[in-house]
Amino acid sequence: MASTSGYSHRDPMLKKRDEFEDLLEERRNSSDLRYAFRCYSPVLYKALSPCTASSLKNMVLRSDQLRFVMSQVCQETGRAVVDIQEEASAILEEMAHNLQLSTVRFFAFTLCKVFKTLFRSICVNEEGIQRLQQVIQEHPVVLLPSHRSYMDFLLMSYIMYTYDVALPVIAAGMDFMGMKFVGEMLRMSGAFFIRRSFGADKLYWAIFSEYVKTIVKNGFAPVEFFLEGTRSRTSKSLTPKLGLLNIVMDPFFKGKELLGVPKPKESTSGLIKARKVLSEDYGSIHVYFGEPVSVRSLSQGKIDRSQFNLLPRHIPRRPSEEISNLVNDSAYRLVRAQEENMVLMPWVLLASLLLQSHHQNQVTALDELTEQAVWLRDLSRQYGAFLHWPDHVPPSEVVSSSLSLHRGLVKISEGRVQLALDQAEQSDPGEPPRAVTPEEELLSQAVTVLSCASYRNQALHIFLRPALLASALHTASSNNKQEVFNSFSFLRNMFSNEFILCPGATVQDFEDACFLLVKTGALQVSQQEVVVTETGHRTLAFLTSMLDPFLQGYQVVCRFLCEEATEALTEKQFVPAVRTFILKLLLAGRLRYTEVLSSDLQKNSLAALMRLGAVRKIKGAEPGTLKVNKVMVNSLEDTLGGKLPTQKAAVARL
Repeated sequence: MASTSGYSHRDPMLKKRDEFEDLLEERRNSSDLRYAFRCYSPVLYKALSPCTASSLKNMVLRSDQLRFVMSQVCQETGRAVVDIQEEASAILEEMAHNLQLSTVRFFAFTLCKVFKTLFRSICVNEEGIQRLQQVIQEHPVVLLPSHRSYMDFLLMSYIMYTYDVALPVIAAGMDFMGMKFVGEMLRMSGAFFIRRSFGADKLYWAIFSEYVKTIVKNGFAPVEFFLEGTRSRTSKSLTPKLGLLNIVMDPFFKGKELLGVPKPKESTSGLIKARKVLSEDYGSIHVYFGEPVSVRSLSQGKIDRSQFNLLPRHIPRRPSEEISNLVNDSAYRLVRAQEENMVLMPWVLLASLLLQSHHQNQVTALDELTEQAVWLRDLSRQYGAFLHWPDHVPPSEVVSSSLSLHRGLVKISEGRVQLALDQAEQSDPGEPPRAVTPEEELLSQAVTVLSCASYRNQALHIFLRPALLASALHTASSNNKQEVFNSFSFLRNMFSNEFILCPGATVQDFEDACFLLVKTGALQVSQQEVVVTETGHRTLAFLTSMLDPFLQGYQVVCRFLCEEATEALTEKQFVPAVRTFILKLLLAGRLRYTEVLSSDLQKNSLAALMRLGAVRKIKGAEPGTLKVNKVMVNSLEDTLGGKLPTQKAAVARL
């Protein structure tokens, strides 16, 4: 460990939070039609006039970089120049947005009706909007929202239209374009469509890259995309994807300033069938616009931009290792900024407590749950949580209101609260009752547990580092600080595919965890030892219980690979095979946590084992065939379970 006793002096409680305003309050008291057709005149970068869709496409097709790539493709394929040009034009037509104010106004009117039905309020920090308005006038801007629902990009545009901010151009998957009528309406609202995979298509990549860079370099509109690449089905942050971030940062490296602010197939018929959601109450939404982050500040002292003066800038090149490292580091820092600005509701804390009670086969009295929630509220605030808990309302009312809003997940009987697990699918009315198999009952219960876990996951970033330290204390061979750090380092490395843990920040994360646990009276830390205080056991028990489902999930994947994996196992076969293995163990009562049925957890654990070299792909065999180093996998499973002799060997290898 490179540091001794120094802790982070960054106290999250000192961070000032902006006040929120409810967008829907005015909408409930005035005409939606008048709102949709009001004067909309946002100020653009350096007071530019809006660029038409046809002008933008012409600029892309005439760019030096695209012309260079087209000439390369002609030479490599032997095709005529005119054929390549026609293909480029067709790709651009398929891809490009075509913003039409009339369509924007239609969506503004429609979304008013939908949002007022679905939500009690949509709360936005107006100070953040004002910062964004100012920044857009002075710099090209990239918007990087988190992605937890299909509503995210619509909500962003709705807010920006409401506040007279320039509407973003939004990267969207081709699945949306396949939705009849809806796809074209999204295009006319600012969406541009990109294929899911095109890494080997040099021409497509060049067009896509130049299209985005042209918008960014000229500041025609804010560019919006999801840094995580796809919607998080588990409500925790996903490992960032770097492709688009590389593209939008490239203009800065080559001399242009830039700012950034941090499933089933989509179909029109599916959208229509989903209209029943309009009858549900989804509570309130909070949208927080964070402080603008400049690429200049992210790259300060890390990149020498003069290197780009020596080379023709229109010739595409792979990013250097220096730039790749910077983009990767920036991506993690930006996702962490998203997490820190995530507004948490009281239900997130209640879900965490109810899950732990469920895992311990306990039923909690309502007054006891309220006491636990207040304790966890205070702890999470000390850890820096951005928690929306109405302090002017008695805690019992806050808890009762949250339970009522999520009554589909909880059952309250005789003043006692537990997860609602007795909801196995029954026969249709009029049909004779059908016996429910144990597997069906288990899967039905798993739906409730995983739904509750998705709420708990929203708070994981608050407790993650202290939880890693709490688990490390449990598995370390002694209270020796170096031994505890070794265990912490092992767990952090193991879970770096599961959670957002910035590369190279192990010591900082350890010191932050020590700082928070010392601050809240759970630990005493000296130069040599880390000791749990008498009052710290409750905190550490909660933290270890929060991480336990992930530990067991990774252990069971290790066990599957050691006991069940065949020589012909492929990546494609892995999830269904490990799922069958897990179901057997759960039905036999050999596993505690039904959360291990999460396919995301299973995929992340496999990715971790492949990163650590315990599993690898075999070249020359069937695509995706896996080779398992069973000795190493077994050692990692032992270490995750706290078997200390194996742990020392595993830590040494890592």
